[in-house]
Amino acid sequence: MKASAPPQARRRRGPSLVVLALVVCSLLVPVAFVFFFSAGYGSFADERPQEDFDLHLPHWSNRDKDQDVPHLVHEIKELPVPTIPTIPEVSTQTTKQDDFSAVPKQTIVPPKPLPSPNVTSGNTDGAIRLSEENKQACQIEFGSYCLWSFERLEYMKDAIVKRLKDQLFVARSYFPSIAKIQGKEALARELKQCIQDHEKVLSESIVDGDLPSFIAKKMERMEQTIAQAKASPVDCNNVIRKLSQILGLTEDEAHFHRKQSAFLYHLGVYTMPKSFHCLTMRLTVEYFKRTPSDPDGFYLEKFNVPKYRHYVLFSKHVLAASVTINSTVMSSEVTGNMVFHVVTDKLNYFGMKLWFSRHSFKEAAIHVINYEEVITQSFLKNIPSELFLPEEFRVSIHDPEMPPTKSRMEYMSVFSHSHFLLPEIFTSLKKVVLLDDDMVVQRDLSFLWDLDMGEKVNGAVRFCGVKSGHLRKYLGDNIYEAKSCAWMSGLNVIDLEKWREYKVTDKYLQLLEQFQGERPTSLQEAALPLSLLTFNNLVYPLDETLTVSELGYNFEIDTDTISNAAALHYNGLRKPWLDLGITAYRKYWWRFLTREEQYMNDCNLHP
Repeated sequence: MKASAPPQARRRRGPSLVVLALVVCSLLVPVAFVFFFSAGYGSFADERPQEDFDLHLPHWSNRDKDQDVPHLVHEIKELPVPTIPTIPEVSTQTTKQDDFSAVPKQTIVPPKPLPSPNVTSGNTDGAIRLSEENKQACQIEFGSYCLWSFERLEYMKDAIVKRLKDQLFVARSYFPSIAKIQGKEALARELKQCIQDHEKVLSESIVDGDLPSFIAKKMERMEQTIAQAKASPVDCNNVIRKLSQILGLTEDEAHFHRKQSAFLYHLGVYTMPKSFHCLTMRLTVEYFKRTPSDPDGFYLEKFNVPKYRHYVLFSKHVLAASVTINSTVMSSEVTGNMVFHVVTDKLNYFGMKLWFSRHSFKEAAIHVINYEEVITQSFLKNIPSELFLPEEFRVSIHDPEMPPTKSRMEYMSVFSHSHFLLPEIFTSLKKVVLLDDDMVVQRDLSFLWDLDMGEKVNGAVRFCGVKSGHLRKYLGDNIYEAKSCAWMSGLNVIDLEKWREYKVTDKYLQLLEQFQGERPTSLQEAALPLSLLTFNNLVYPLDETLTVSELGYNFEIDTDTISNAAALHYNGLRKPWLDLGITAYRKYWWRFLTREEQYMNDCNLHP
């Protein structure tokens, strides 16, 4: 009969198993992390095309979603920074092992390379000429950030620094092989010393002007050492593999820094600048310090009278709303019949009340509405009281038989959940014109009130870059016309009488319940398919030349097109009030901004 293990041996077996489990976990976690980012799950791309159409709502769907920022900052800090392996000590022992043993072994996951820009021949102005194919591939990988980065791309003018880096790469590729050759110990030490000298110089100098005066001697010494290494009997395959390894690590590091830069770009376009936040807080605090004259008292009789021309804006940005209103009023011949309803949330309500009490817009009346308060008092049940701004989507369309680089990128904005509650907010009005707060009006819009839209509810500019058929996997089994064009928010004429007659709000809520029942989805993500389905056969097409869109991402809109448009729409990420806004288009927005305002000066808000 076999004797059982001593009790003391059994007690030692438990800790041994725990240690073994910890070792296995420590090996699996880094591998899983590398796989996660190398597979693209950690990408900052705005979208990745699937089948023939894909749409994506960015990390922050609205311009004010700041609550996720701390989490993302922590996430980006946790990313591992790839590093070039350090030069090992020189060994005089010969060995038959592969040259990779001279550096710490690593699992290199080649990153998806960013397409290099095509530079036209004879180009001497330092600008980068991107082919259309490169632009599309760039956007698929990194979204609109990539176009912004290429806009600022320049030739590397520091030829000496570039030469130093080239020498350093070649020296690193030869060093492991030279270090293993018997009788080449002196050459190995010389090569290592040259590598260390170059690394020190490059760590302190990034442009030619910062280089020390003795750099020419260092470069000549390195050149001679590399020539001796090339004349040595080394295995070229080992050198090539080592050079490929260094190149892979460098590309990985460049990809990592591009991800970091893309994160900071998204952080800049999705968060409110400090100066604008300062203005909102100053206005709110000042509102409660004083008892401002209520402008509603002068124009109260106009707010609910259908005979006036009512414009509606959903906004949380006081200056954006002010510019849209100011541009509309300044472009109109008659302003006494104009009423602007600014629908905002409770956080910005008091600041906007004070702002519009301090500024007049000719004879136009301004009505600031607290959205949460109105919805809470309405008869609608189980409806979120949060104010949603117009939703913006980036869509990618391509033929499945064509490579992804041939994808067509389009940007569009649609109604949010809050827009479908218009009849609950304006119970006595019959017709309104909806304006997004990133609009600038340049022509008199009074002709819109004379439009006969027949049985249609929503007068909108069609967006034929996307058709309903492209959305078949998002629209489900609902009835729709596959070839019908999508439409854009920004400038819309809404017939509220027809809206109530066709029960558009009820139709929207039914579709929303259906979508959330099939698969849980947020109100922001469902905005595009729900908008198209709700207004199916209810859209009156406005003249496509009425509005020029794409001013938030397209660099190629000519001045004449902008000047001749009745309205400008800054849809896209690069809003005109941001430092990241497209410089050529910002002036059209800033010219309608209020000047010589005390609170703007205090918060350092200037064009």
